[in-house]
Amino acid sequence: MKRIISFVLNGETVRLEIEPHLTLLPLLREKLELTGTKEGCGKGDCGACTVLVDGMAVKSCIFPAMEVEGRPVTTIEGLIDAHGNLHPIQKAFVEYGAIQCGYCTPGMILSAKALLDKNPNPSEKEIRNAIAGNLCRCTGYVRIVEAIKAAGSSYQESHDTSKEDVTKHGRY
Repeated sequence: MKRIISFVLNGETVRLEIEPHLTLLPLLREKLELTGTKEGCGKGDCGACTVLVDGMAVKSCIFPAMEVEGRPVTTIEGLIDAHGNLHPIQKAFVEYGAIQCGYCTPGMILSAKALLDKNPNPSEKEIRNAIAGNLCRCTGYVRIVEAIKAAGSSYQESHDTSKEDVTKHGRY
């Protein structure tokens, strides 16, 4: 029996009817057509499907869609600001060459965002712990760690600005 859920997706309220067994990944990709969230393993092991729920990094392939009721969800599509500018973490990934095939990138960036929201100046160990659930087959993680570290230094200022911008536009 289908149920209606309502939640905030990338700053916008969404209300739709879903099957109770649905996980968040097919809800985002198939029902809402937000394909930036990738399916890798389908078992919660690789992190390609990572999104933020209440600011926490979660594996959407195993996260029950019903659990987002009334909660904020952020996907990679939600990081671009109202003017179409990349988020500082996205910019750093580009600048530091932390993107190769790109399949893991959305999940990696969202895991980094969850960390930097709490700690804009993390140590290398803290960065590596935060992305430990995100697998990348192309890199040795060095450039990814460097990009996250670099993003942290510019992150706090732009993060505060984007909060103000979102609040001004009534999206929270």
